[in-house]
Amino acid sequence: MMDVLLIADLHGKYGKLDAFLKYDHDAVIIAGDITNFGPLEPVEAILSRIEVPCFAVPGNCDPREIVDVLEHSDAVCLHGSWIALGKITLAGLGGSNRTPFGTPFELTEEEIDALLTRIIGHMDRNVHNVLLTHAPPYETLDRVGSDHVGSESIRRHMKNFDLVCCAHIHEDRGVVEVDGVRIVNPGPASDGYGALIHFGSDPKDIGIELITV
Repeated sequence: MMDVLLIADLHGKYGKLDAFLKYDHDAVIIAGDITNFGPLEPVEAILSRIEVPCFAVPGNCDPREIVDVLEHSDAVCLHGSWIALGKITLAGLGGSNRTPFGTPFELTEEEIDALLTRIIGHMDRNVHNVLLTHAPPYETLDRVGSDHVGSESIRRHMKNFDLVCCAHIHEDRGVVEVDGVRIVNPGPASDGYGALIHFGSDPKDIGIELITV
C-alpha cells in the first residue's frame, strides 16, 4: 500500500508547502505549474524540502527550461517518461494542449498523441497504472465557463490507465470516474488545495481524498 500527496498549480507561491508536507505520505507527485512563468532559481530549493520521493511534470505556465531544472533536482521529472514503483506505474506528460494565451509550455494534440503513444507502448503494466498530466482529458474536469478546454489526445489514451492526476483548470477541482477511469484535479496548491491518494493492494483499490490546508 502507498499513500501519495498530489499537488499542482503552485504558481510560484510556496508558502503552503510545509502545511501539505505535514500529512502522512510515502511520495509526492506534482502536476505542473510549479512556477508562474518563472523564475526557476527557487525550484531546486523548494523541491529539496520534500523528504520523500517526488515526481513532477511541468505545466503550461512553466518555462520549458524547467525540465532541465527538474532533472538536476531531488525530484524525478516524468515528462514524456514513466517509472515503476512497486505496484504502481507512473507515467508523465507535462505542458498543456494549446491555449488562447500562448503560454510557455504548450503542445499540439499531435505532439501529445505521439508522446502518450510512445509511453504506453513501452511502460510496464502494473496493479495500478497512473497518468500524471498537467492538462485534463477533454470533457473531464476541464470546464472554463461553458467551454471544455481539455486535451482530446489525453482523453483518447486515458483508457490505458486506472487513474489520471491532472490540474490546469483551477475552477474545476474534483474527482470523477469516466469509463472506469478515475480522474482527480486537486485544485491549485497556491490556494491551499491538494489531494491524498491511497493505493491499495488490489487493482482499482484507489482512494482519493481532497484536502485543504
